[in-house]
Amino acid sequence: MTTHSGSLPVVAEGGAHTVREIAQQPALWREVDRIVAAARPDLDAFLRPLTDRADLRVVLTGAGTSAFAGQVLQAALARQLGRRVDAVATTDLVADPRGCLAQDVPTLLVSFARSGDSPESVAATDLADQVLSEVHHLVITCNPEGSLAREHGRRSSSYVLLMPAESNDQGFAMTSSFTCMTLAALLSLGGAAYDGVAERLARAAERLIEDGGAGRVIGGLVDRAPERIVFLGSGALKGLAAESALKVLELTGGALVALSDSSLGFRHGPKAVLNGQTVVVVYVSNDPYTRQYDEDIVAELRAGLAPGSVVTVSAGAGPEAGGTVPLPDLGDVDDAALALPAVVCAQLIALRSSLGRGIRPDNPFPSGEVNRVVQGVILHPLDN
Repeated sequence: MTTHSGSLPVVAEGGAHTVREIAQQPALWREVDRIVAAARPDLDAFLRPLTDRADLRVVLTGAGTSAFAGQVLQAALARQLGRRVDAVATTDLVADPRGCLAQDVPTLLVSFARSGDSPESVAATDLADQVLSEVHHLVITCNPEGSLAREHGRRSSSYVLLMPAESNDQGFAMTSSFTCMTLAALLSLGGAAYDGVAERLARAAERLIEDGGAGRVIGGLVDRAPERIVFLGSGALKGLAAESALKVLELTGGALVALSDSSLGFRHGPKAVLNGQTVVVVYVSNDPYTRQYDEDIVAELRAGLAPGSVVTVSAGAGPEAGGTVPLPDLGDVDDAALALPAVVCAQLIALRSSLGRGIRPDNPFPSGEVNRVVQGVILHPLDN
C-alpha cells in the first residue's frame, strides 16, 4: 500500500530504504558540511600544495552514478580552482588508462564510491599509479570498510574523506550517497565560494519533499503512465540529467525507458524518441545566458506535446505555461550546487514510477540480473 505525504510516498513494504534515504538527504547535507569543516585543516594541508601547482590536472572519477557526480562538478571546480578538471568514469579509465591519462602531468584523482567495493574502484587508482609519474588520491566514500577506503587509508599520497554512515544507501539505487559525495567535493575543493550553501540547499530540498504543490506536479507527470521519459539540462545540469535518467531506469527495473541529453543537443537526432507517451523534465540553468537555451527547448516541446507532458525544475520563476517544480531562494547558486536539490525531483519521479508499476524500489531486480554492487567484471593486467 502506498500513500503520499507532500512529495514523498509513504511505503509499507518494498521501498522503506529508498524512501528513507531520499528523505534523509537534507539532514545528511548538514552533517557533510560539519564533516568537511572539521576536516578542513587536514584537507587543506593535503590539497593546497597540489592546487597551488599550475600544471595540476584534477580527474573526477567513479562508475555509474558516481561518474555523474564528476560531470556535475567539473566546470564549477575548474572555475574555482583555475586548473584543468576532467570527469572520467572509472569504467573508461580501467578500459583505456593510457588514453584517459595520456598526459603525464601531476594529477589529483578524486574517486567517488558508495561502497568502494566495485571492481573498477581500486583498479582505477592502481592504474593511475602505474601510468602516471605523480598522482595523489582524494577518496570520497560512504563505506569505511570498503576496499577503496581501506587501501587508501594507509597511503601517504591519499586522503580518505568518509561520508555520514547513513549515506551508505541500503536501497538498490544511489540517492543520498550521490548527493553527499557531490556536496563533499564541492565544499572540499570549491573553498570559501560555498560557505553556507549546504544549509540553503538543505532547506530547498526539505521544501521540495514537503511541498504538496511540487508533489502534484510530479504526481501529475507520473500519473500519465508514460512509456518514455527524457531529462534535459545544460552544462552541469547535463550531468544531472544523465543521473536522473539512470535513477528512473534503475528503480523501475527498466520498465520506463529513460534518456538524457543537453537542451541544445536533443534536437540533433535524440528528439526522435518523442511520441504521444513521452514526458520530459527540463532542468533550467541559473546562468542567464545558458538559461535561454533551456527555455527555448521548453517552449518548443510544450508546443508539440500534450499539456502537462513537459515539466521544468527551476530556481527562478521558470516558463509560465505548464508545470514547474520550484527551488526557491537558490537563484544565485551555481548549477553544480543547484543540482543537489534538483536531483531530489528525479528521485521522487523514479520512486513513484516504480511503485506505480508494482515494483519494489529497494530491489527492482529480484532475479539478480543487475546488482547493487557490480559483479562479473574481470580485471586484466596492464602490460608496461
